[in-house]
Amino acid sequence: MAQYAAMRSIGAYVPEKVLSNSDLEKMVDTTDEWIVKRTGIKERHIAAKNESTSDMGAKAASMAIERSGIAKEDIDLVLCATVTPDYFNMPSTACIISKKLDIVNVQAFDISAACSGFVYLLSIAKAFIESGMKKNILIIGAEKFSSIVDYTDRSTCILFGDGAGAAIISATSSKKESIVDIHASADGTYADFLVTPAPGSVNPANQKMLDDKLNFVQMKGNETFKLAVKTLTQDVVEILETNNLKASDIPHFVPHQANYRIIKAVGDSLGMTKEQVVLTVQKYGNTSAASIPMAINDIYESGRLKEGDLMLLDTFGGGLTWASALLPFAGKTK
Repeated sequence: MAQYAAMRSIGAYVPEKVLSNSDLEKMVDTTDEWIVKRTGIKERHIAAKNESTSDMGAKAASMAIERSGIAKEDIDLVLCATVTPDYFNMPSTACIISKKLDIVNVQAFDISAACSGFVYLLSIAKAFIESGMKKNILIIGAEKFSSIVDYTDRSTCILFGDGAGAAIISATSSKKESIVDIHASADGTYADFLVTPAPGSVNPANQKMLDDKLNFVQMKGNETFKLAVKTLTQDVVEILETNNLKASDIPHFVPHQANYRIIKAVGDSLGMTKEQVVLTVQKYGNTSAASIPMAINDIYESGRLKEGDLMLLDTFGGGLTWASALLPFAGKTK
């Protein structure tokens, strides 16, 4: 009998501390009006000093495990997508999360696909399950972006926040419950659009690296914006056409929460209604790999997401990477 992959649950964790636009006005030369107009972001959450990426990931994962009804002992793979790992660059954050959850002797590893990380993980989980290699996979997108943001750089510090989201992907024999399709791609031609230059083999850890602030994220904002709108729209059109679906067939369009203007441009070009588009960028900012699962969790907790509802995920990030996915929510809802 064929084995398919189904999303059994969702969970998320948001740090307590809120960094509002008015807080940022006191830190850099910017205004609430300018930030809202350009990005749609009103506030973002910032992890506590002693709160790591794995701490947030473990909390989101605990929630996803509990909601799935699957025993922790039955999880046979732990995957984490992050560009802000606990350590550079070992052990993996997935290994640390596994330890915090007391999941032992189970394969665990990280991937680095920036904002596309969670949908990339979905594609990996789907492949592992459909091949028969694994049965229950815990996937986590977690970011402490505040650890790589220069809070004197007004072009980037207004954009990013911290948080984590997680899901359980399990084997099912029901085609109705299964992930329908995933498109994932990348083009390293645009690698310099979004980059954390150091530490790494190009710019090793040293005093000069710190003096030149190479350990902070750098972004070509305008170029990234234009390419994001074009790529995200094209990707969604392709996945819908491939699966003989129309935009109106999708109850929940969950785009990467980077910038309201990007989300609106993509939604408008697809003819999506306001009710279809999931929007959380105003309260969380861009949380990179955590963005999409945090947004799914929002509609889950508000009661909008029902069992069997079809979701269309769409994301774009550093690499450059991009991905889209069509899947029903196969978990129990409120």
